[in-house]
Amino acid sequence: MATALNPNGFFSKACYFEASLILLAIALGWIAGINPFESLHFSELAIGYGVIGTAPLFLLFLVMQHIDSEPVIKIRQLLLDTLGPCLSRYHWTDLFMLAAIAGISEEILFRGVIQTWLESIWSMKTALLASSLMFGLAHAITPLYAILATLVGIYLGLSFDYGGERNILIPIVIHGLYDFLAFIALMRAYCCQQFR
Repeated sequence: MATALNPNGFFSKACYFEASLILLAIALGWIAGINPFESLHFSELAIGYGVIGTAPLFLLFLVMQHIDSEPVIKIRQLLLDTLGPCLSRYHWTDLFMLAAIAGISEEILFRGVIQTWLESIWSMKTALLASSLMFGLAHAITPLYAILATLVGIYLGLSFDYGGERNILIPIVIHGLYDFLAFIALMRAYCCQQFR
């Protein structure tokens, strides 16, 4: 059984950590000569694409809740054991804020800086694969989870250019909304498990 995170201060620590990734993105962007926010453009269409683009990822999350393969069960239990006690202590608005910060900061770092930087060195396809692999490794709580996160990174990287115009708002919305829905689902699953 995995060790639960300390629920005391979880929210503020998680928000600070995620927000610090924006500072990392700014520093890396400065080194590479890239403005991390250059491709961030408010657009109702981009928000719509982001909301619609969340559906396949969240459907995959829901399907995985019913797969009885040992590696999938391990991921499910690990998330419940580590995040469940923390998430269950917070209101949905707190979870929304944390998900939004994670979506913004991770996308600014991995798509806005790393993918863009690698595109200036390699081809777009190689940059997409390399930045997605880094994204997967940053989320490597189990080998399968790292693979799934890499595939999610590819999906988010492709959404960066969806609709013919590069707009990081699309992967930000997808990432943030997916995290929020997953947090709510994990919180509910943990609470249901506690009352059995």
